[in-house]
Amino acid sequence: MHTPLTYSSFVAVGDSFTEGMSDLLPDGTYRGWADLLAGRLAARAPDFRYANLAVRGKLIRQITEDQVEIAAALGADLVTLVGGLNDVLRPKCDVDEVCALLEAAAARLAPTCRQLVLMRSPVRRGPVATRFLPRMEQLFGFVEELAERHGALVVDLYGAEVLSDPRMWADDRLHLTGEGHLRVAEAVWQTLGLPAESEWTSALPPAIRPGWRARRGADLRFTREHLLPWIGRRLTGRSSGDGMYRPGVWTYPLGAPADDD
Repeated sequence: MHTPLTYSSFVAVGDSFTEGMSDLLPDGTYRGWADLLAGRLAARAPDFRYANLAVRGKLIRQITEDQVEIAAALGADLVTLVGGLNDVLRPKCDVDEVCALLEAAAARLAPTCRQLVLMRSPVRRGPVATRFLPRMEQLFGFVEELAERHGALVVDLYGAEVLSDPRMWADDRLHLTGEGHLRVAEAVWQTLGLPAESEWTSALPPAIRPGWRARRGADLRFTREHLLPWIGRRLTGRSSGDGMYRPGVWTYPLGAPADDD
């Protein structure tokens, strides 16, 4: 009988998607798919260790420079590397350079862990996604090639229709809801060959389309609270993650500090 693998340590590398926005907890912190996955892995390994190095707003160069060496030094059994989407959603982007940086990150991390996991990120369908679709598809195609070269697994979230459903996305239309993060955690779990606990690709119940007034109100709130601040940061060269730092130390799931052994 096949016994599923046990992972005793896990490091997550990336941007806001991996940090956990917008899976908000009552205390104001974010949880997200990586923390959810870590909690499930911890239940199978008593001495489990976990570090989430991801920071919102980071571009692939920043991820490579600020997180990859720390992750490599920790020497985890499992490493997830997700990045590049923030780059391709900017007006000016050299996708070949993004791919080269992602290649460098994967090449550094793969030899230091038992299993490297890459992702084709989920995307909320709409005008923004349509505009940048060729770039995203170039990046996601490269992820497949990269995985073959470095023995990595690929979680195909981009190809999952349910994750393009607007109800899976928070009010900012950039980050998944708690339900979305639950499904990503299950997708990674199954990709690792662990026994399924749910069908993460199952469709949501049929939606009731809001009326015109409700839709316009939602669009106005989105523009005022999310879109205009996002444009302002782009114009001034700022990022939502400026000044944020995730220490490169082991933590238990959900961010509680671990004792040094």
